[in-house]
Amino acid sequence: MNFGMVARVIGNLLLLEAAILVLPLSISVYYQEREVILGFLLAMGIMGLLGLFLSNVKRESPRLKVREAVLIVTLGWTLTSFFAALPFFFSGSIPSLVDAFFEAVSGLTTTGSTIINDIESLPRGTVFWRSLTHWLGGMGILVMTLAILPTLGTGGLQIFKVESPGPSPDKFTPRVVATTKILYTIYLCLTLVQVLLVRLAGLSLFDSLLWAFGTVSTGGLSIYNDSLVRFSSNQFLIYATAVGMILSGVNFSLFYDLGKGRFKQVVQNPELRLYLAILFISTIFVALNLHGTIYGSLGEAIRQAFFQVSSIMTTTGYSTADFDLWPTFSKGVLFLLMFVGGSAGSTSGGIKVIRFLVAGKVIKREFSRLLHPQAASPITINGKMISPEVVQGVASFYLLYLMTFILGALVISFENLDLMSAMSAVAASLGNTGPGFGAVGPMQTYAAFSPWGKIVLSLLMLLGRLELFALLLLFTPNYWRE
Repeated sequence: MNFGMVARVIGNLLLLEAAILVLPLSISVYYQEREVILGFLLAMGIMGLLGLFLSNVKRESPRLKVREAVLIVTLGWTLTSFFAALPFFFSGSIPSLVDAFFEAVSGLTTTGSTIINDIESLPRGTVFWRSLTHWLGGMGILVMTLAILPTLGTGGLQIFKVESPGPSPDKFTPRVVATTKILYTIYLCLTLVQVLLVRLAGLSLFDSLLWAFGTVSTGGLSIYNDSLVRFSSNQFLIYATAVGMILSGVNFSLFYDLGKGRFKQVVQNPELRLYLAILFISTIFVALNLHGTIYGSLGEAIRQAFFQVSSIMTTTGYSTADFDLWPTFSKGVLFLLMFVGGSAGSTSGGIKVIRFLVAGKVIKREFSRLLHPQAASPITINGKMISPEVVQGVASFYLLYLMTFILGALVISFENLDLMSAMSAVAASLGNTGPGFGAVGPMQTYAAFSPWGKIVLSLLMLLGRLELFALLLLFTPNYWRE
């Protein structure tokens, strides 16, 4: 194990995180928030000293293997989340270190769960850092390191593969650093467009920026206590946000194809078609169920259904209504969408649409084999044959995801919750969605959970963001054997 190289990458990551804290620190200086300023400075000092020490550890080789990449990704996400919690804790904004860690993990994993009951009473610098965490985590903190600190050489590819969401990450160019810069260009463009739209809808520049952070990262940490309920009558704002969430749930490689003029390739992309089909069909079903039961106007039912389906499926977690009061059928649809998630290569969480597409083709092939046992039936997506290894990986992911969900629900049930609350809390954490139903509904927080419950949910968020295998691999004996 090349521990020296692992330490150097983690050290660089902490130095980068300390540098980023200058942004929320500047906000606190502007608003003269003395305690928050001291909290940021203390956290920056700790990160900087530890980062300098680790980044100068002697390395055996500049190259990284898969084993080191897995350790870097898991340690990177865990340590970054811990140190991201320090400004909350040192400033007194969140007095409990466990609560601060939960909030930081929720932000960086773009889950959007919160333990804060009165968000609007927080200092401006704290609110900015809280929102900035999920914008940073949306694209991946290690991906950002690869883009800004191109010192990893060929080892960067291993980190990119481990951290990228989906069964097979897209690499637009031969060089990983160039690919990450393209991704961040797309990410920044989506963010700027969203800021402009929200600003046109009437919000202040500060609120527009934080609103865009939550939308484009599909994080959903709102800066308002009632999420977006107070703006439910602002149709331009609601539709702009919904479209922003949907676009952020699309595979970013398709935006690159659009920029290259490959319109036919985008339109014919099977994952995009299935993604939009699920959104459309779910919206229709929920709207028909809401019409006459909750909303008298069909137009209002469609608008609320469209926004909430978009928010839950993209794992953003914003809400314009208390959907926990909706009929059982509508809540059932939203609960299932927590598992679906967005596209691979997007900022969304969940299982990912591409895996459902592969699973559907596997089922179709098995039906075909019953009729034609001797026929060769390769699985193809977008004209490319899917290897048996990828199919096996998808099947393994489904099984592991289900097992983790069941075990997590059993553990969280010790919190004396009703079954739906426990299941939705685990589904929302593992799928990085945020709000659930019952005790963790859209108008509730996770503050009532015990410290151990919050740690378990934080672990589930990290498991969901790293797509299970990378984190769980560290607990297998084979990983540590030479």
